[in-house]
Amino acid sequence: MTNLKTMLMQEQIRLEKILTKTKEQLKDVPPGTLRLTHAKESVQFYHHLPGGKSGGQYILRTNTELVRRLAQKSYDKKILKQAERRLNQIRRITRDYDEEEIEKIFWKEHRERQKLIQPAEPLWEQQLETWMAKNYEGKGFQKDSPMILTEQGERVRSKSEKILADCFYRHKIPYKYEHPLYLKGYGTVYPDFTFLSRKNKREIYWEHHGMMDDPSYAESTIQKIQAYERNDIYPENN
Repeated sequence: MTNLKTMLMQEQIRLEKILTKTKEQLKDVPPGTLRLTHAKESVQFYHHLPGGKSGGQYILRTNTELVRRLAQKSYDKKILKQAERRLNQIRRITRDYDEEEIEKIFWKEHRERQKLIQPAEPLWEQQLETWMAKNYEGKGFQKDSPMILTEQGERVRSKSEKILADCFYRHKIPYKYEHPLYLKGYGTVYPDFTFLSRKNKREIYWEHHGMMDDPSYAESTIQKIQAYERNDIYPENN
């Protein structure tokens, strides 16, 4: 399952934090346990101690702090048990889990066998090829725009975009230049570069923003970034 390991690692971090906090809370707790009974329309609390009365010692209504701490102790112990149990499961899974293990079975087959096999699911190369093959209409250029071409003969708007495009090309990173993207509440934008993530099969957008020293450009850029975020597209994420 795509990105499962990342999700499990995030869950592991969450549970480890809970575990640390819970263990700290259990360091200084009163001995014994809390027992609740119902008497008519009220609840009575009893402090059950090892070796003490079988039903426990009645706790006065004024001693609310002891009742609270005993209740918290019981709850924390349950949390501790469950968090440790779930963490052990996650660690066993992540120890040898490989998100590409299904695809790797295909690639370990002999080349001639691969020609005869229908993969259990589309291979990454197939997914990428399908994504790249989809035609689109970019932003277009004005007549007086400079002619700047990348190493693969693609026209871009600036020298900095050429540097980036050439870098991606040399490192064999497929991309789409100025692929249109509709942002609800804003309109259509044309990110400088769009990539397809191998990890989660989602698109990643690259905006160069090369003129942030221009106040009007910077203001427009901030508004665009906010529009991205309103459409669940965030910096450092996608």
